[in-house]
Amino acid sequence: MSGITDTAPVTLRRVIAGASIGNAVEWFDFAIYGFLATHIAANFFPAGNDTAALLNTFAIFAAAFFMRPLGGFVFGPLGDRIGRHRVLALVILLMSAATLAIGLLPTYAGIGVLAPVLLLVLRCLQGFSAGGEYGGGAVYLAEYGGVRNRGRTVTFMVWSGVVGFLLGSATVTALSAWLTTAQMASYGWRIPFLIAGPLGLVGLYIRVRLDDTPQFKELDAADNIAKSPLREAVRSSWRQILAVIGVFVVFNVGYYVVFTYLPTYFIKNLGFSTTDAFVSSTLACLVAIVVILPLAALSDRIGRRPLLIAGSVGFAVLGYPLFLLLNSGSLAAAITAHIGLALVECVYISAAVSAGVELFATRVRYSGFAVGYNLCVAVFGGTTPYAVTWLTGATANPLSPAYYIVAAAVISLAAVLTLAETAGRPLRG
Repeated sequence: MSGITDTAPVTLRRVIAGASIGNAVEWFDFAIYGFLATHIAANFFPAGNDTAALLNTFAIFAAAFFMRPLGGFVFGPLGDRIGRHRVLALVILLMSAATLAIGLLPTYAGIGVLAPVLLLVLRCLQGFSAGGEYGGGAVYLAEYGGVRNRGRTVTFMVWSGVVGFLLGSATVTALSAWLTTAQMASYGWRIPFLIAGPLGLVGLYIRVRLDDTPQFKELDAADNIAKSPLREAVRSSWRQILAVIGVFVVFNVGYYVVFTYLPTYFIKNLGFSTTDAFVSSTLACLVAIVVILPLAALSDRIGRRPLLIAGSVGFAVLGYPLFLLLNSGSLAAAITAHIGLALVECVYISAAVSAGVELFATRVRYSGFAVGYNLCVAVFGGTTPYAVTWLTGATANPLSPAYYIVAAAVISLAAVLTLAETAGRPLRG
């Protein structure tokens, strides 16, 4: 089980499409929550303190991420026992159902405090299902990708996530332009959540038609599937799990600052319009969509470590100057800084997922990566918008997010330096 060296192009395209569309739907779901944060705050919390309502909205956003490790603990071992593609079909169904239900929720004006409680429950269900989505998709792609192009294949997970963010942003902005402010506040905010239902069914249809990976089927045929994958992963691969946690610190902090927090930062802190924020976010996403896959292909040629080191050093060195540029008062400068942050993030994330998945053996690959990745996301992912919002308010310093990014970059750089190079080598059997 040294790895797949030559997957048929037609099969590989189907596999990539199946993993990517589900992941894009997941990040569409998460993105619209971030882009609609101010509307959600107004509808699900009592009026009177806009900052408190926004903080509560981001707190619920973060709460979903604390459920992701639980999802990783459940779906990771399940994927190592019953197969990757079955779990991937289950998680997209859960994610889409929860998102659809958010679009149907009564507001605070209708049912009082029960409204934010139900919102929290549904967000936690989203987080629980997401705990199996990202790790499972990455493992699925890695086990189909050949030695020479595994980095590019796996990184379709990252690429499709940015596509989902862009679709979420475009959907919310189009509705905002089409509907009046009153209509958007009343019912328009619900429409993107309702769209997620049909999108999820499309992803489910594609996934149930896929087969499991050759590596998992070989394990199954040899009756060599781990009886307790989570226990085995923790016992045999705890160093790799810790490495994944460290590597993904700046991955998550940078990702959620660039693609989730900055649209709100443009409006609340920089004083730009919603349209300005959309333009900047769209350009950042488009740049990411263009450069992520070529950078991933580069990691197949020169290795994962050079790109991971370049990305973490880039954030450590450029994080503060780019936030200074953001706050210069010029829209053009702010957009340039936003794109600059996105480019640094792209350098890092183009190699991070493949590097993380390649650390584990097939028997525990889903469990080990899902646990490490989701523990990191819980602490450094969904909490990022809340943490930088709180830091900015508590210090009255609009540059506070830069310090947070620089600290995350230093942590991840230390973790990256402990990794052995895995590019161009067969997956561990």
